[in-house]
Formats: sequence, structure tokens, C-alpha cells
Amino acid sequence: MKKRPSYKLLGVSVDALSIPELNCLIGESIEQGKKWIIANHNLHSLYLFHKDLEMQAFYAKAEYIHIDSMPIVFIGKLLGFPMKREQRVTYADWVWPLMEEAANKGWRIFYLGSKPGVAEQGAGILRRKFPGLQITCSHGYFDTSEESEENLTVIKTINEYKPHVLMVGMGMPRQEHWISQNLERIQPNAILTSGACLDYVAGAIPTPPRWMGRMGLEWLYRLLTEPTRLWRRYLLEPWFLGTLFLREIWSLSSQSK
Repeated sequence: MKKRPSYKLLGVSVDALSIPELNCLIGESIEQGKKWIIANHNLHSLYLFHKDLEMQAFYAKAEYIHIDSMPIVFIGKLLGFPMKREQRVTYADWVWPLMEEAANKGWRIFYLGSKPGVAEQGAGILRRKFPGLQITCSHGYFDTSEESEENLTVIKTINEYKPHVLMVGMGMPRQEHWISQNLERIQPNAILTSGACLDYVAGAIPTPPRWMGRMGLEWLYRLLTEPTRLWRRYLLEPWFLGTLFLREIWSLSSQSK
């Protein structure tokens, strides 16, 4: 599959990709023996990107950056980009067709993240739903310092399993920092920043109703269910992003004069 044109908005580049297209990209990375980071952007990552140089370095290494935020799709449309609803891909939706594809094609999946026991619980659910799925896990509560004994053990465990797909679900920006720092030492094909993917599968975190995701209201559900952890992300960060959007609108209107 040819690389799609990137759209630039709010100071970042994104690729408008659907779930079938993302699955094809993973297959392509495996067939060609490539090592690709397939990252994503949502409103929180946009905020972090503009505040964290290490996040900027991570996204510069990514081969593809899909959209994990309906507001980004809405903003893209307002800016005149031909974005579609199905090009907003969140792991709550993607994990099921991804695992089905992995089971059908014999892809080995390694999931790094979640609290001890939670990821394995989620993996067990996926194995039962998709017989033949090859998935193993390691929890994300370890010392991520590059030369720490725990970190070196995690890298050794990953490389010995030889995964086709490495899913790193340790939350932003910890997962991006870990991938960027250890990229040369891990040997999967596709590397995905998957957040709390298996937490949702295991039921450790409630999954927002999918209609709310399609309407761009998933943030409201998450804020109501985890207000202490998420109030800053959903109530303060959008003000910063709003200023970026207004600057972009101003720049476009100036160019059109």
C-alpha cells in the first residue's frame, strides 16, 4: 500500500487511515521485514507534542500517524481536508479486527502495559474469542530507565518472543518515550502505541459507548468516569489547542487575501 499524503493541522502531521488500511499496513511491514512505528494523535497527544521535545522526536520516527480523536476529524474538515468518520480509529474499536486478522494470519502479538495481571486477563478474553491467536504480555509497571535491569529484561523477553506486532500500552507520554529510547534494541515489525487497550478488553476500565465515540463525545464519558485523573486533560488542555486552531484559521484567512 502506498503511503498516503499527510495532512498538517495544529502543528502536526496525521495520516487519514481506516481500520482495514491499518491492518494492511501491519501486513505490509511483516511481509517486507520492516520495523515501523504506527503512532496516533488525539487531543492529549497534540498538547504533549507542543510541550515535550521527546514527543516531537518520537513522532518524527513514526512511519504512520493515524487519527484517534473525532475532534481532530472535525477540525480537519473545518480546515478543508477530506477526512471521514471511519478514519478516526481508537483501540476500543480496532483491537477486535486487529486480533482477528492476527489470528487468521498467524501474527505474533506482544502487549507491554497495564497493571500486573490485567493485560493477561484481557489476552485470555482475546484468545477465547479468536482461537489460534498468539499473544503474550508483560505488565507496564517496571523501571523504564534505559540500562535498568528490569528494562533490559523486558527487551530480552520481547526479542525472544519475536513478535510481529508490539503493542505498548503505558499511557502518554510514557509509552512514546519508552519506544523512542529503545527503538534500536527491539525487533518487532509493527510498533503500536495502544494506551489502555487491554484494560478495556479486560473490563478494568469501562469502555465508552461506541455511539459516543462516533459523535466525538467519548471524552465526556471518560471525564465522568475518571474525573480526578482526567479533569486537567479534558478541561484545561483544549484551551491551549483552541489557540492553535485560531492561529491556523487566521493564517489561512491571511493567505486567501
